[in-house]
Amino acid sequence: MAALNDRTPVIVSAVRTPIGKRGGVLAGLKAVELMRHVQLEVIARAGIEPGDVEQIIGGCVTQSGEQSLNVTRNAWLNSGHDPAVGCSTVDVSCGSAQQANHLISALIAADAIDTGIACGVESMSRVPIGTNLYQGPGHYKTRDYPWDDPPKAQFGGAERIAAREGIGRADADDYGLLSQQRAARACEEGRFDREVSPVGSVTRDEGVRDTTLEGLAALRPNVEGAVHTAGSTSQISDGAAAILWMSYGKARALGLTPRARLAGQVVTGADPYYLLDGPVVATERILRKTGRRLSDVDICEVNEAFAGVVLNWAKAHGADIDRVNVNGGAIALGHPLGATGTRLLVTALHELERTDTSTALITMCCGGSLGTASLLERL
Repeated sequence: MAALNDRTPVIVSAVRTPIGKRGGVLAGLKAVELMRHVQLEVIARAGIEPGDVEQIIGGCVTQSGEQSLNVTRNAWLNSGHDPAVGCSTVDVSCGSAQQANHLISALIAADAIDTGIACGVESMSRVPIGTNLYQGPGHYKTRDYPWDDPPKAQFGGAERIAAREGIGRADADDYGLLSQQRAARACEEGRFDREVSPVGSVTRDEGVRDTTLEGLAALRPNVEGAVHTAGSTSQISDGAAAILWMSYGKARALGLTPRARLAGQVVTGADPYYLLDGPVVATERILRKTGRRLSDVDICEVNEAFAGVVLNWAKAHGADIDRVNVNGGAIALGHPLGATGTRLLVTALHELERTDTSTALITMCCGGSLGTASLLERL
């Protein structure tokens, strides 16, 4: 591990809400309420004053309606605390909240700020995915769009990858079952208890369910003959997550314990035809940039947008599946789009602490054929 200096960005506190199902236990709350909850919780857990935070950057994908007009700022204003805190909202599709952490960390390293919050939110019950695509005329493609036949939706990309890699329906169902089993075990053993801040009486993730292989096999895909079904695809969800970052010097001055740092960060593109190869490319790039091998990494969080995405990534990198998504993933827990990048970092940090291990890789596929990767190193 590289030596720390006063400008090294470090994580001081990290938290998430429980994840609710579409139309479920969190559907009555606006996105600003969910995000406000985690913004204030990371501050409270650190024991600092709200006005000590200089900037907040949040992720949100469907920036429409209740999630429009800089939802990160509106969440903070709804807290009633110091209006001088600066706020931005970013969109890197599903990797938005992960990029928020990259940006806050970079601002600290650049001596622009000493204290910041990276967070993310999505209330998919209230602001359905795609809402922002249908406002006004037009489409992002020009007449001379240079790429071959991009899929119309992420499902199409997942199916193309499955066909290319020989991933079949049974493979996807097997992985969907594994995700549910791991998440159920994590809940039973209380592995998420430290990272989850209850919202009212809601204390646990709502998407975890009792699943059998026979039950998964009986599910019908949206398209006849497709590999993926609801049982091997991420759930539509509501939730928020936040991480409080400080410079190492500031944390020491306040007597706070640094918990982790970023040893590397990447946002990269991939072939638009397959759309969801981003984690494969981002992982290769972050390992090369940091001089690491995947065998150096203790655990991996690869977002379970679709089972085929994780299986493709594991095949490409020769990954040990026993160290991948050890507590389940978005298939079982849910995928509140703009929150998931931070949620994965929060979960990875707590799992490193629970197991007394040191390094985690967090990677995601994103719309726009992007991929994100973070190398989290425990201190």
